[in-house]
Amino acid sequence: MNNPLDTLHDVLASPIGLVGVTVGAYQCGRWLQRRSGGHALVQPTLVAIVIVGVVLEVLGVRYADYADAATLVSIWLGPATVALAVPLHRQAHRLTGFVVPMLTAVVLGAVVSITTAALVAHATGADVRLQKTLATKSSTTPVAIAVAQHLGGIPALAAVFAIVIGVVGAVLGPAVLDLVGVHDRRARGLAIGAVSHGIGASRMLREDETEGAFAGLSMGLTALAISALVPLLALWLW
Repeated sequence: MNNPLDTLHDVLASPIGLVGVTVGAYQCGRWLQRRSGGHALVQPTLVAIVIVGVVLEVLGVRYADYADAATLVSIWLGPATVALAVPLHRQAHRLTGFVVPMLTAVVLGAVVSITTAALVAHATGADVRLQKTLATKSSTTPVAIAVAQHLGGIPALAAVFAIVIGVVGAVLGPAVLDLVGVHDRRARGLAIGAVSHGIGASRMLREDETEGAFAGLSMGLTALAISALVPLLALWLW
């Protein structure tokens, strides 16, 4: 007779089981967020990362196997990102007189993000490969992976940096903007989207539709700017 614990292990470690763990972990994060009254530290993505990480460690499942199983979830990231165009369409009138400042801010922000990451890494003794990896941190995870690979960085570590920066920015970003007195909905969304990409955009959508719309737009523009600027700045930085 099979041991019930062994059976449970086999079920959870199966592809369908791992998808269930992922979805369940995120739903747990949403539940905790509601119970906490929407506290900034209780981000569903952060909660899900912690829960899934613990489960994978307990089950002894390799990340590569988990990534293959979670494809059923990750394939929806593309449509979800495209869906961010819906709130932007509703807020299109808010772009009047804001396009040039927005594009200028995105380009300058990308330049600052790339150069400061590389220079700080260099100052702390990081090798060139790690500097190139860090330079992609503010872009979306797929772009960070692709650019890091093109530069000769570490794609897997670039993904980690992008996710960590996204979570930290989503947790702390709105409070920092309040502290420095940034109250314009468009500027707030632009700032969070540029730093925290999809995770930040999802939070801003819960805060305000205008902030969420501009965060989604900023996420795309920043990814485009970084993918174009990193190879150019690489000629100077490395």
